[in-house]
Amino acid sequence: MTPTLDSSVDMAPTQAAAAPPLLTVSHLRKLYDIRHGMFSKLVGHVHAVNDVSFDIASGETLGLAGESGSGKTTIGRSVLRLIEPTGGAIRFDGRDVMAMNASALREYRRSAQIIFQDPFASINPRMKIRDVIAEPLRVQKIYATEGEVNRRVSELLDLVSLSDDYKDRSPTALSGGQRQRVVIARALAVNPKFIVADEPISALDVSIQAQIVSLLDELKQRLNLAMLFISHDLTVMEYLSDRIAVVYLGQIMEIGPARSITQTPKHPYTEALISAVPNDRPDQRRKRVVLQGDVADPVSPPSGCVFRTRCIYALPECAQQRPAIREIAPLHFKACIRDDVL
Repeated sequence: MTPTLDSSVDMAPTQAAAAPPLLTVSHLRKLYDIRHGMFSKLVGHVHAVNDVSFDIASGETLGLAGESGSGKTTIGRSVLRLIEPTGGAIRFDGRDVMAMNASALREYRRSAQIIFQDPFASINPRMKIRDVIAEPLRVQKIYATEGEVNRRVSELLDLVSLSDDYKDRSPTALSGGQRQRVVIARALAVNPKFIVADEPISALDVSIQAQIVSLLDELKQRLNLAMLFISHDLTVMEYLSDRIAVVYLGQIMEIGPARSITQTPKHPYTEALISAVPNDRPDQRRKRVVLQGDVADPVSPPSGCVFRTRCIYALPECAQQRPAIREIAPLHFKACIRDDVL
C-alpha cells in the first residue's frame, strides 16, 4: 500500500484491488498560538506539525521516529483528537474524524485507544487495578452487570500476562513494567482496532523494555491491531514496525518499509539517527554522522527544507523550496532533492 504523503504529490495504492487503509491522515497541521501582553495579543505560532500525511492498514504497525521535539506525540494525539488539529483531514474506517461531534467521538474512542508513555502518571494511584481496567468498560457502557465487567477484567489481565490477584492491588504496589501491562490492558478493554503507542517503553528499565515490546508484538498479531508506534529507538522500531516514518520539525523526511529505512536510509536525517544507534557488531557499525547545531526553532522554521540548517549535504537550492516527498525505491519515499549522497 502506498501512502499519501505530501501536498505536492497525490499517490494511490500500487494495486487497484488493494483494500482501503483503516486510517488515513492527510496534510495534518497543528499550530500552537503564542500570545503576549495584557490583552494576550497573538504574536506568532509554534509549528508543531506541518503538512503530515500517511495511512495505516488494518493489522499494520507504522513506526514514527525522530528526536525529542520533532512532533511525534503531537501527531499521535491529534489523530485521536486528544488535542485538536489546526488543519488537515483524518479518516478512520471510512469516517471523517474531524467532523465528529461528542457522541461520535465517544464511539470512535472504542475503536482507537492510546498507550501513554509514563505508566506512573497515567494511572490513578488511588484506584484499584480492577477499577483502572474497568473504567473504559463502564464509561462506554459495554456490559450490563458488574459480574460481566469483572470477568472481562480477568480476561484482560490474563492477556497481558498478569494473574487475577492483581485486581485488588494498588498501582503503587506494582513495578513500572507491571503498571505498563495494566495500561495496555486498559487500552485493549474496549476491543479497539487501532492503538497509538506513545513511547511505551522509554520510562521503563532496560531489562523490562524487551518484555513489553514482545508483548506488544504478540498482541498486535493475535488481535490484528493497527498501531502507530512512537519512539526514538530505531532498533526497537525495526523489530515491531512494518513501515517507519521519520519526522523532523513536524514534517516527514522519509517513509518506507522498516528494514529498508534502517538498512538503507535515503535521507541525511535518517542516516544520522541510525548512525547514533549503538551496535556491538563491528562489521555492522555505521560511520557516525554528527548533526550540526541544534534543532531549528519551530516558531520560525527554515525556508525550503527544514533540515537544511543541520544537514552536511545542504546546497543553496535547499533553501528555496520545500522538497516534495517522492518515491526513490519500491514503497520508499523521501523529502530531499539530492540523490548523489546516499
